[in-house]
Amino acid sequence: MNNKKKSSFSFIYALIILLICILAIFAFVDLGSNIDETQPSNVIEMIQDGQVEELYFYNGEGRVLLTVDNSKFKTEEERNRFPDNADFYFEYTSTSLELILNAVDTYNVTAENDIVWENPPVRSSWFETLMPILYIALACVAVFLIFRMFAKSNNSAMQFGKNKARVTSDVKVRFSDIAGADEEKEELQEIVEFLKHPQRFTELGARIPKGVLLVGNPGTGKTLLARAVAGESNVPFLSISGSDFVEMFVGVGASRVRDLFDQAKKCQPCIVFIDEIDAVGRQRGAGLGGGNDEREQTLNQLLVEMDGFEANEGIIVLAATNRADVLDPALLRPGRFDRQIYVHVPDVKGREGIIRIHAKNKPISDDVDFVTLARITSGFTGADIENMLNEAAIIAARNHRPKIIMQDITEGINKVIMGPQKKSLLMTDKDKLITAYHESGHAIVGKLMEHCEDVQEVSIIPRGMAAGYTMSRPESDDNHMGKLKLNDEIAMMMGGRLSEELFMDDISTGASNDIKRATEVARKMVTLWGMSDKFGFMSFGSEEEIFVGRDYQSKNDYSETVAAEIDAEVKKILDYNYARAKKILQENKKYVKEMAELLLEKNTIYKEEVDMILAGKSKEEIITHMDEQEKIRREEEQKARIEGEIAKKMKEIDQKVKTAEMYLKEGIITQKDYDLILKERDNALKKLEENKNVGEQEIKPNEQDSENQDTKDKKTTKDLEQKEEQLDETKEQQKEKKDDKKE
Repeated sequence: MNNKKKSSFSFIYALIILLICILAIFAFVDLGSNIDETQPSNVIEMIQDGQVEELYFYNGEGRVLLTVDNSKFKTEEERNRFPDNADFYFEYTSTSLELILNAVDTYNVTAENDIVWENPPVRSSWFETLMPILYIALACVAVFLIFRMFAKSNNSAMQFGKNKARVTSDVKVRFSDIAGADEEKEELQEIVEFLKHPQRFTELGARIPKGVLLVGNPGTGKTLLARAVAGESNVPFLSISGSDFVEMFVGVGASRVRDLFDQAKKCQPCIVFIDEIDAVGRQRGAGLGGGNDEREQTLNQLLVEMDGFEANEGIIVLAATNRADVLDPALLRPGRFDRQIYVHVPDVKGREGIIRIHAKNKPISDDVDFVTLARITSGFTGADIENMLNEAAIIAARNHRPKIIMQDITEGINKVIMGPQKKSLLMTDKDKLITAYHESGHAIVGKLMEHCEDVQEVSIIPRGMAAGYTMSRPESDDNHMGKLKLNDEIAMMMGGRLSEELFMDDISTGASNDIKRATEVARKMVTLWGMSDKFGFMSFGSEEEIFVGRDYQSKNDYSETVAAEIDAEVKKILDYNYARAKKILQENKKYVKEMAELLLEKNTIYKEEVDMILAGKSKEEIITHMDEQEKIRREEEQKARIEGEIAKKMKEIDQKVKTAEMYLKEGIITQKDYDLILKERDNALKKLEENKNVGEQEIKPNEQDSENQDTKDKKTTKDLEQKEEQLDETKEQQKEKKDDKKE
């Protein structure tokens, strides 16, 4: 509706501008005149030469009609229209008029040469009559637009302090649409009950919570949970972002907070949802410059509205943030945000439920196991899973597959984690060889270390910022990592550099990220997790993110000597795991070389191929196995594609029969035509069944049958079109007869 109003106003403005341009052109340019201008001196010369037949003077303007020989008006009809038709016109003064009249007298102008003094004939055109009206209308429109502009500016100034909340009365989201957050839904279910049946709680003296703060990582579904509360309780839902309160003008944010709660009071009971509340709810006095800035005034007003002198019964404030550590303590006290609900990253059971919800409207192949898929997507949030399945659907559509297979989903997972593959990136043979040995080193060390996660995929195709990758996925969602597992993970990170050193007699820059991650883990083992033999149960740092406004003056709480000892302990852990990884690679050189050669041949291998290498299978045997698996997969895809095409064609046939039934009822076709269509349907279904039984053949008859069938279909379609046209003509004729009878 607003877009239509804007477009209509734009059209009106464009029309007004066009009208102004047209009036300016007609006002300053003489478009319709075909009379040439001359000077009084030239008129005198023409009189002296005897070229002038008639002169006309009126109101400072004179017109000249030359003799027939010299004039451009030759016919009697044209010449009788003087002074409208004239050869020249000129402007005169009293002096020039006197000179012209003297010339007329001097050269004895005869009766044939008339001087007209009388008032001009009425010859004004319709445009000359319309021009004053248009000017008056234009002035009125200009005055209207000026007043409207001032009114709009005043209205905008009045609306500047209004809130920007979006009100939704009928929210469709329900708790059944959310998976992986059972405890969170249980906590919020009480809010729904408060809104639906408040008397049940007030009779027992219970107080309705003023606010609920949803805290969690990005993508865990905080906003979705808030919408589900509104949908379940069937109350108005006012949603606004924390940044919508803040403006460059002081006092606007506080005004918008007051207006938001005034609006909520009019439609209570209701839910007010403030997304990203940390934009307006940060700790007061934490600014480096100090002072009471606009954001703090907005926060003060929010605190008053949530728990001040005025009661806001029936208004529940839901807020979401992923930075609860920077919020003001006054905002988190009971009476304002009574509850803090932590929305965690879903576990394996929750991920399975989320996958099933998002896969509900997607054609998933039968070989996709949701349980396995939930296990290998450890650490994924709901948003990650939705994005993963969307990417898988895009990949399947790009490859013309009727269903999404496991390979599409695996590629979707890798795309979400690391980005798309760069198959077109040109790599030299040396770079490919280095990458193959590097990733083989990671894979072999990771596979043979007892506490490392199982290797799922190894590839030398660049993806994201990596030249290659080794993908390990956990078997379970362990919340804690032991010292043994951390050491094995560090050793696996070092496997790539060690493989280059052992097999290429050189080292490259490709291990920079491995070195960085291994050092970070080792340092945390010493400073945060108490896993150092020397320091033991002692912490030297904080896991919390630095909040500049509060922590900018903080410093290390240990001496330079201890810092040097920490560095020595970190180096000790790294050296220990470097030696372990090197020993494994030296003892299994055959497997590393076999895997590197296989990667150079196939670019990407999976868990099954890695297990076959460690089982002693040769490269040729593994390649044969991979080719057979690829052939089976393609045959299954072809079969699924055939079944999809058959289903599509059967749907088209059914639609054609339904259309024929409708035409038969309307009298467009005869029973004979309808029986012919049914016969064609039976033949088509029989042919489709034969193709389905063959399985590997394409879904189409031989060329001769196809041509005959196409000819029959075209003939039947043409007959139907002709009969439909005849029926339309008959209906029109009947309508005309009825109209004639009425007249």
